[in-house]
Amino acid sequence: MAFRMNHVHIKTRTPEKTARFYVETMGATVIGKAGENGLRLDLHGLHLNITDFLVEQKREQRYGIEHIAIDTDELDSLIAKLAERGIAILEQTVVSGGRRVCFFEGPDGVQLEFIEMK
Repeated sequence: MAFRMNHVHIKTRTPEKTARFYVETMGATVIGKAGENGLRLDLHGLHLNITDFLVEQKREQRYGIEHIAIDTDELDSLIAKLAERGIAILEQTVVSGGRRVCFFEGPDGVQLEFIEMK
């Protein structure tokens, strides 16, 4: 089973201002857009997606660090393992590039995401 860190998603009312903070204060670089209303940054090897709330998202959204995303080559078996362990699955959907994803709840309400590798 392979895992690889994908990104940390930060939600904010001011994506441009928040991105500028990470660029000017911590030396991040802008590497692209994150959806319609945000930016994708490289923070010394850690990718940050910085957006406002996403209109198409069905699960609860919070400001701050919204979720941690991890790529995997075994999405189906991991979803089954989550279900077997009684872990709350928050949403399963398809994202850009046609990759399937599964959002689930970790301890203390932290949202986590497995993203299918292609």
